Amino acid sequence: MKAYGYIRVSSVEQTKGTSLTEQQRQIEAYAILKEIELFGVLVDPAIKGEVPIHNRPNGKILVEAINNGDINCVIVTKLDRAFRSASDCLVTVEAWEKKNIGLHILNIGGQSIDTTTPTGKFFLTIMAGAAELEKNLIKERCSSGREARRAEGKRLGEIPFGMDLGPDEKTLIINETEQQVLSVIRQYKDEGKTLQSISDELNARGYRTKKGKSWTAGTVWNLTRVA
Repeated sequence: MKAYGYIRVSSVEQTKGTSLTEQQRQIEAYAILKEIELFGVLVDPAIKGEVPIHNRPNGKILVEAINNGDINCVIVTKLDRAFRSASDCLVTVEAWEKKNIGLHILNIGGQSIDTTTPTGKFFLTIMAGAAELEKNLIKERCSSGREARRAEGKRLGEIPFGMDLGPDEKTLIINETEQQVLSVIRQYKDEGKTLQSISDELNARGYRTKKGKSWTAGTVWNLTRVA
């Protein structure tokens, strides 16, 4: 059996972490365990899951390999690494089946799935349906929450860096520490410093992102548009 592995993360910041490395490690270990000949692991870094796989740079290579008959299975760590939704996965799997292409998902509901087996296909259908239901319920709850906040006259949307939400939950107030961060970014950008050197300086000074994390070149880049 011949296969390509496929991995993806959504943001530039995630490419600096261990997610891609860990996804690749899991796929390579699985291929050895199942005695699958792994041609390689295709990587799409900083690509949103909403983008169809055939429109992703390395997703295109995977689709071409499938259409050319170069492989007969695809290995992914999780459903959302390759597909936009559970329904997208099911439709794609059905199309792949006609080309005798199997899909191996290493973790869906805590189980690994091989769609070339009747049990695997059945389990995928059940778990994918449950995942789609959960996603839609979360979306509905978020929508209801936004409507409730709107009805109460409260602010909607993300709080911009450098500001905080006031006690009335409507007014934005200045966050002095975050304003200092913006000043450092402006200064270093004007001096021609690299994104990495700016992030290193912010971390050295003990500053943290709005989510309390260390700075990376990616998070600095996001702020250079407003700093």
